[in-house]
Amino acid sequence: MTGAPIDYYAALGIASTATTQQIRDAYKRAALKTHPDRVPHNSPERDERTRKFQLINDAYYTLSDATRRRDYDSARIYHGFGSGASTASTAYDSDTDDNIPDPGPTPGGFPWSSFGFSSKAKNKEEEQKFESEQFGDVFEEMLREEGMAEGSGRPTGMFWSVVGGLSGGAMGFIVANFPGMIAGAAAGNRLGAIRDAKGKSVYAVFQELDQGDRAKLLSQLAAKVFSKVVTG
Repeated sequence: MTGAPIDYYAALGIASTATTQQIRDAYKRAALKTHPDRVPHNSPERDERTRKFQLINDAYYTLSDATRRRDYDSARIYHGFGSGASTASTAYDSDTDDNIPDPGPTPGGFPWSSFGFSSKAKNKEEEQKFESEQFGDVFEEMLREEGMAEGSGRPTGMFWSVVGGLSGGAMGFIVANFPGMIAGAAAGNRLGAIRDAKGKSVYAVFQELDQGDRAKLLSQLAAKVFSKVVTG
């Protein structure tokens, strides 16, 4: 057997008794906090963020499905974790970049990743595609909750207002790089209809923004998501 065993509950910062909704909510917070696009491409933090983002995607893939979670829990108990044990951290309950949790190797000599997302990918490109699709689904859900996406995932006027206000470059993107346009929330809302008419989802638009604007959008969304966290 190869690979270091990982406690997927600890990766998401939740207890092993977490409900399906708690797992999904924890994934939202963890994904927003660790997403590589929150830092510049040349940042020394990016590789570590990418690794942790891949880990929490792996954890969510495993724990969000009832069958995969049951199989994982059985192996987890067999290797000494116990039905209620978890090394879960609450560090994902805030949007600071300090102390992003890393469960690291855990005792038992069992590769938990054999249950997970990365093991299903045939190569790195396929793995990244799956991770992107998984995050994209939850990303669109978060934007729907904020009124920035329709049920189908298409952008609303509020979304285009945010995108239009991100930077001058965002406006050029919306109107297919039409020169001379001035970015702004009102203009973004108005001209967003041009881009929206092409039928793209909010996540497809997000992926086409430049890295700096993606970072700003993720940060704005994270601020909203983390402001709703109730600690107790």
